[in-house]
Amino acid sequence: MTYKYEINMYWSDADEAFIVSAPELPGCVTDGPTYEDAARELKVVMGLWIDLAKELGWEIPEPKTRPRFVP
Repeated sequence: MTYKYEINMYWSDADEAFIVSAPELPGCVTDGPTYEDAARELKVVMGLWIDLAKELGWEIPEPKTRPRFVP
């Protein structure tokens, strides 16, 4: 499944890994040795987060939209 949530990704020297999160889904954070691995793992974690939220009856946030700038 494709998710259209904003993600944050950065390299952590302390963890020696890329850390990636979906801020709109609280606690949805993972890591990986490459940015591809971290992004792939986040996709799995986001699916688990959304499945659990549905199971618990939580509201699932709508993805943020960014304004489009047209020259």
